[in-house]
Amino acid sequence: MVMENSNGSLSTTVENKIATVEFGHPASNSFPRELLNRLTNEFNNLSHDPDVSVIVLQSVGSGAFCAGASFEELLAVSNLEEATKFFSGFANLINAMRTCSKIIIGRIHGKAVGGGVGIASACDYALATTGSSIKLSELAIGIGPFVIEPAVSRKIGKSAMAEMTLEASEWKSAIWANQKGLYAKVFETTAELDTEILAFAKKLSRYNPEALFEMKKILWEGAENWDTLLYERAQISGKLVLSDFSLTALSEFKK
Repeated sequence: MVMENSNGSLSTTVENKIATVEFGHPASNSFPRELLNRLTNEFNNLSHDPDVSVIVLQSVGSGAFCAGASFEELLAVSNLEEATKFFSGFANLINAMRTCSKIIIGRIHGKAVGGGVGIASACDYALATTGSSIKLSELAIGIGPFVIEPAVSRKIGKSAMAEMTLEASEWKSAIWANQKGLYAKVFETTAELDTEILAFAKKLSRYNPEALFEMKKILWEGAENWDTLLYERAQISGKLVLSDFSLTALSEFKK
């Protein structure tokens, strides 16, 4: 099944109980809100699909894995309601990944920025290439990675989260991300990455799906308040993006 329009593409294939979900967008695989909504709905649907035991999440192309939220839509935000709704898109997606009954394997083939780091963190198990550097650049435009922070901190810890956030202009290497716990393994090439992902997904697909779901619930214990927390964080981002500081910073990007 392929869904493609001006807001990006989304496709899902199911083979031998493995669902491969692939998203894409011409702007470095960034996410307009409509594409976020489609991916959120897809995780919700797959969660209830008896023919699926494990999900592989990946993006199109050989460039960036994900550049985060759509910059064009961010520039178009004009009031608090729009801004909060804009940032709630990633809250919806992360919560859908968290509550999905299937294990989600992230195929991180390239760089991830902002919300892209949040998506990688919300995967239950992420594998990457050595070129998959990460960066949280939100402070540079007067906001912060508030919505994705719980997911990222859950994987790498508060200390590493502070390092990433405060060094908003610096890339962290895939090796750094592996050492901090975001990536389970790192490979030199995408061919090696794909070989490992297929082997691992096949192995998981042969396990008892009920046992996998019960294990996933245990792994996500302590995140139950995200149903409200992430939306409170979206309101913080929504308020800050309309501040004079952010409007000035964003205006520089328009030039």
